[in-house]
Amino acid sequence: MTKYLVTGASGQLGQKVVDHLATLVPAGDIIALVRSDAAREAFAAKGIATRQADYEDPESLRAAFDGVDRLLLISSSEVGKRTAQHRNVIDAAKAAGVGFIAYTSILNAETGGMALAEEHLQTEALLRDSGIPHALLRNGWYSENIAGTAPQAVDMGQHFGAAGAGRFSTASRQDYAEAAAVVLAGEGHAGAVYELGGDSDFSLTEYAALLSEVSGKDVAYVDMDEAGYKAALVGAGLPEGFAGILADSDAKAGQGALATQSRDLSRLIGRPTTPMRDTLKAVLG
Repeated sequence: MTKYLVTGASGQLGQKVVDHLATLVPAGDIIALVRSDAAREAFAAKGIATRQADYEDPESLRAAFDGVDRLLLISSSEVGKRTAQHRNVIDAAKAAGVGFIAYTSILNAETGGMALAEEHLQTEALLRDSGIPHALLRNGWYSENIAGTAPQAVDMGQHFGAAGAGRFSTASRQDYAEAAAVVLAGEGHAGAVYELGGDSDFSLTEYAALLSEVSGKDVAYVDMDEAGYKAALVGAGLPEGFAGILADSDAKAGQGALATQSRDLSRLIGRPTTPMRDTLKAVLG
């Protein structure tokens, strides 16, 4: 009996991974790693076992990984702390004898130059040094990352960014979750580096045109320089550090960091990736 563990299981991606994994392997073989009693109860209602641990508590991680064969490391949401937290997970997995790790990295990690990629590259190096067989799931931008601000953009008639004519190969969170579940449940993925993105790409000008079409209201793309976009995000209430990361990501997307011609994602999930149009329709109701 193979035991599969998903870290960060109560997050938006993790919940979807667990749900799809349960269609691929027996639910009784799945363990969801959680931090709260509420999350534990939610998974118990689905018949999914849980273990409680924290990325910053190595002892809890070692106990949680006991008897686990295959592990999905969903990257921490705490930018700036990720490398240390991921080191704890990888060290605990090695101590527990975990046989395989899949890790959610970022698209074009080695070449894109995004500030967000630094900790992902450090984690990829930790995995290589660990000697544990592993696969890298280099996720591109979630369509929801962009579409999440669609209601405000429709209200203002403007979508702001700093990507110029750069293209985005986005896919839905569900698409990425299914790919992670497929790799975790399957064989033959050790050593693989998957560059994951949507089957089609678009510029933010094209996105604004699509948003106009879906919403029935004119929306224009307003392109800014990186500094100006960061200032606008701070003005909208985002913390300065987070605003800087988003502005850097947009600017690097302008240089190709978030586009890919790979079809790894659709191959893994066995169907076309979800079009941005569908995500916008869901967001806008």
